Amino acid sequence: MSLQTVRRVAVGSMNPVKIAAVRAVLAAAGAKTDMTSLSVPSTVRDQPIGDDETIRGAVARANAAREATGAELGVGIEGGIVELPDGSMRTCAWAAIVDGDGTTGIGGSLAMPLPRAVAELVRGGLELGHAMDRYVNERNTKHGKGAVGILTAGLVDRQRAYESLVSYALAPFITPELYDRDLTEGMPAYR
Repeated sequence: MSLQTVRRVAVGSMNPVKIAAVRAVLAAAGAKTDMTSLSVPSTVRDQPIGDDETIRGAVARANAAREATGAELGVGIEGGIVELPDGSMRTCAWAAIVDGDGTTGIGGSLAMPLPRAVAELVRGGLELGHAMDRYVNERNTKHGKGAVGILTAGLVDRQRAYESLVSYALAPFITPELYDRDLTEGMPAYR
């Protein structure tokens, strides 16, 4: 499937920052698509722990969105946290894009240390977005600047951070010929 032939994309989220990130990446890639967004289950905990669980949540959202709408591509974005051996905690975020043929693209990053007090709130059972709300005495930060925007004092914009993840996940759909090529096909021989 070529990205240029995709007409319908479904995003498994109603979060305006995630929707705007997908819309911006598709526009930059030259895709002329109708985009739908809907709330779908992640099938993982509200606060995924570890990269593996967070990826599973993104893939589940992408599949559920595509299947619920019949779209050619489904997109899921999931944020999580990672406990580190030294007792600290960092963020993680992953995007997944799936099509009906089983092609899946996954892109991730957004690894940033969390303040000890925020990590303790998360360990106490709060989702990161709610922990950040409490920590900075604001409301609904996960639908706006998020932890990344707050902790970098706006240096990193949450939407732009998600745009990178979506771009990485979109790679197999942008350059499918590079992902489908055999090891020796079209490669120069180095000596």
